[in-house]
Amino acid sequence: MSNKIRIAVLVSGGGTNLQALIDAERSGKIKNGEIALVICNRKSAYAIERARNAGIRGEIVTRKAYGGQEGFEARMIELFEEEGIELIVLAGFLNILSGDFTDRYDHRIVNIHPSLIPAFSGEGFYGLTPHIAALERGVKVTGATVHFVNGVADGGEIIAQKAVDVLPGDTPEMLQRRVMEEAEWVILPAAVSMLCDRMTEERDRNNGCVQSTELQ
Repeated sequence: MSNKIRIAVLVSGGGTNLQALIDAERSGKIKNGEIALVICNRKSAYAIERARNAGIRGEIVTRKAYGGQEGFEARMIELFEEEGIELIVLAGFLNILSGDFTDRYDHRIVNIHPSLIPAFSGEGFYGLTPHIAALERGVKVTGATVHFVNGVADGGEIIAQKAVDVLPGDTPEMLQRRVMEEAEWVILPAAVSMLCDRMTEERDRNNGCVQSTELQ
């Protein structure tokens, strides 16, 4: 049986960050982690096909199908337990998680956000919105942030950031693409790799038995 950290990736859209993680695992850049589960909260999202094409278990879980947020989160917890999930990655997941859920997985949920937090972050800043705001503000540099997830939108401890230049003539779509290519697809796999390495080291210190997976 694999001794790697088992990862769940939560997605809502096309899954480009998911693909970056899949590619990083396949290339050996993520040595101590394996993507065991992908959960998508939108039936039409292409991300679930990326997962299944890669031979990864993919599940559609929607709030409507499970009677609201409580049932939605309960179903995800069931899936995490079935797959022995130790690390949860939000990779373009457009659903706010409850405080009870994030507390349950304290320092075990990470998110990629398309700005240099605290700039252009918090409730309502997702998708193109941070890039529109950056252009309207006239900033010269933006970027992406990987952070732990807690009960405050984009409020968790920062793990990694990477800056990206804003260029003359940028549209929100152009800037979004550059931030993904130059920052998101770089720092998310690197951060996940680092966390899996840290969790594996902790497991080794505890003689092969993970007594705590809190990453601090």
